[in-house]
Amino acid sequence: MRVKIERIQQNLENLACFGKLEGGGVSRLAFTREDQEARVYLEKALESEGLTVKVDAFGNMRARRQGKENLAPVMIGSHLDSVPQGGRFDGTVGVVAALEVIRVLNELKVETRRPVELINFAVEESGRFGVGTLGSKAMCGHLSVEKLKSYRDNRGVSLYEALKNFGLNPEALDTVRINPGEIYAFIETHIEQGRVLEAENIPIGIVTAIAAPTRLKVLVKGRADHSGATPMSLREDALTAASEIILGVEKIAASEAGPHTVGTVGYVRVSPGAMNVIPGLVEMGIDLRDIEKDSKDLAVTKVLALLKRVSQKRHVGIEYEILANEPPVALSPKMVGSLEKAARSLGYSYKLMPSGAGHDAMYMAELTQVGMIFIPSKEGISHNPAEYSSWEEIARGAELLLETVINLANETNQ
Repeated sequence: MRVKIERIQQNLENLACFGKLEGGGVSRLAFTREDQEARVYLEKALESEGLTVKVDAFGNMRARRQGKENLAPVMIGSHLDSVPQGGRFDGTVGVVAALEVIRVLNELKVETRRPVELINFAVEESGRFGVGTLGSKAMCGHLSVEKLKSYRDNRGVSLYEALKNFGLNPEALDTVRINPGEIYAFIETHIEQGRVLEAENIPIGIVTAIAAPTRLKVLVKGRADHSGATPMSLREDALTAASEIILGVEKIAASEAGPHTVGTVGYVRVSPGAMNVIPGLVEMGIDLRDIEKDSKDLAVTKVLALLKRVSQKRHVGIEYEILANEPPVALSPKMVGSLEKAARSLGYSYKLMPSGAGHDAMYMAELTQVGMIFIPSKEGISHNPAEYSSWEEIARGAELLLETVINLANETNQ
């Protein structure tokens, strides 16, 4: 193995210090002090390899190792930001694997025809502003200054303000956009965040498609009344209405949409939140996902019909806002084949599989041919301090990334 397990482990452990939680895990939300510390660490590591880091107006970090010819680069990487109370591996594994590829290429003095470029995407996680994969969306031209001003964290700070506070220029959003063809290929290495590879004892997953979410913020507006003085027949209980919606989302995802549909109510906020007061207002977040657009659209249609039924049945007002409605993405068959070829040459067994979680690779597929490498996640745990993948598993994924990068970076296609 050309990659060094000890170096990969050291980098992951060092990065886990930024936003470290008691008992393991990290909270490293986008554009916070902890995020900045991790970025500085990465920048110094890249500069030590002779690379210059460029940060665009949205905060995406890019560093290029030059090739023999001035051609479109092979891009590799992922993200360093985390969800609140998250794990050490989600996103960070892909950045560390990409850094290790750069280091091995330098150590072995490998010259590639094409440049190889590392990227750390900004705001991949939705944990702070409620919307994720924003760095890649910005690169695809899917963001506007108006949207940046509308996305806010739980303290009321807008993404626009956060960018300015971070020393970035949200008004220059147009400069972040890149054109199709400017990147030759993109590969993201990631933990699976599921149990399939571990359950089947397969060391590598090669992703064929990525499920995409539709996310809704729902407000259920009832009436807050005294819990003892209000008869059951006269109540407008926002929480019981919300409970019916929660169970309805589960039923739709489990049996009324497609075979790959999943649905989650990820948070519920109840007001006024007193034991002796009938809840008058409930805010909830609904997340629907599928790798097939038609099935996801069907689930969304059924959920919206459910909201209408519950509103009429329980005499409560229900308002909703669609926060995100992203298309599922099939990854490049050519890239799947390239990863398969590299895995076979290294003697690694692998599984072709979809990704149930969203990634920046979804949007990069609009700009270039995209591939994804999965490594096993212990018990499928992710977005949780208990998230874990072994150093050996991570190194194997990095070795596959290295082999694939060398092959792609030396292809003769223009």
